[in-house]
Amino acid sequence: MSQADKMKQGQFTNPETPGYVGFANLPNQVHRKSVKKGFEFTLMVVGESGLGKSTLINSLFLTDLYPERVIPGAAEKIERTVQIEASTVEIEERGVKLRLTVVDTPGYGDAINSQDCFSTIISYIDDQFERYLHDESGLNRRHIVDNRVHCCFYFISPLGHGLKPLDVQFMKAIHNKVNVVPVIAKADTLTLRERERLKRRILDEIDEHGIKIYHLPDAESDEDEDFKEQTRILKASIPFAVVGSNQQIEAKGKKVRGRLYPWGVVEVENPEHNDFLKLRTMLITHMQDLQEVTQDLHYENFRSERLKRGGRLSSHGYILPLSPAYVLVCQLASLHLPHLKRHSSDKNIHLSSKAIPGKGSGFTLFYCLAICPMMAVWSWFVKSHEWSVGGTVFVFIWGR
Repeated sequence: MSQADKMKQGQFTNPETPGYVGFANLPNQVHRKSVKKGFEFTLMVVGESGLGKSTLINSLFLTDLYPERVIPGAAEKIERTVQIEASTVEIEERGVKLRLTVVDTPGYGDAINSQDCFSTIISYIDDQFERYLHDESGLNRRHIVDNRVHCCFYFISPLGHGLKPLDVQFMKAIHNKVNVVPVIAKADTLTLRERERLKRRILDEIDEHGIKIYHLPDAESDEDEDFKEQTRILKASIPFAVVGSNQQIEAKGKKVRGRLYPWGVVEVENPEHNDFLKLRTMLITHMQDLQEVTQDLHYENFRSERLKRGGRLSSHGYILPLSPAYVLVCQLASLHLPHLKRHSSDKNIHLSSKAIPGKGSGFTLFYCLAICPMMAVWSWFVKSHEWSVGGTVFVFIWGR
């Protein structure tokens, strides 16, 4: 019987070798699903004004994220506070879609007194964690948008002799909340010897102050030698000394992105001139690891801190605050039902439904007309959908 005849009869044949089941094709299924869904990534850039943050981001992703930006004057910067500007762009390359969100922080370090200038940035990072936690505890968890900050490029001025006090304070304040990647801006103002000296000085100060920056994971033993060598070079290049430019300049008979000086041309994508290609390679090849560290380390730390501070735990393990209205309803129920068992543990309030009076009692009418609607509104408001007081007792009464 031929292959076509077998297919017509509804029989399936194994085209592979005997003993082949087919689950080796599972990675292809995951790949197709991931490509169809697309990817999300949030990058934050922090640094003083004039260090070329916007230019570098545009150079990294070959796009213009700030087409209508107005640069404030010196007089405006004196009274300016730190702002948060999030720009989202959809990038598609060879059928793969990336939803990139770049969070800029204009005004950082511009004021005369910059002691508390990064509180707005920390609040933004925590708010994204809080928002993600709230979305996870909702009823519809299928289409959750991940706006958590996965990586922070911190720009360091090349004009100093290492880290400034503000640099140390800021990185120590956020290193447990986000993956910090130090970047030396405008590296074309330094000679090669000065660049290496500044890198060593910055790494020494980072170790001295106990700052935790993002460390690239070690290459697996089964990886090829080229990838292992690439990982070794990337680790040795931290902090990355970069140059950004969106201008096309002709050099050696071809168009390149770079900066033209009287003594020559600095090519942005030339690894001998700066670490721009290394920074982009690190970001692209380790984008998944940056997201996993954010999920497994920083987000879990935030979630555990919320657990320690208290709150009402849902059945899924997520935290919901104890609202005064929620406590009031529970107190009313306890007051009007003296025989109702009340259990309290770990700030969770559960009222037993075993000791409810009969259907004809006066409490049934009070409970149905007062307590249950209040609990329904509260349960809908917090999206907990846990009818610990309202739903359980209501169903019990009407089921009797």
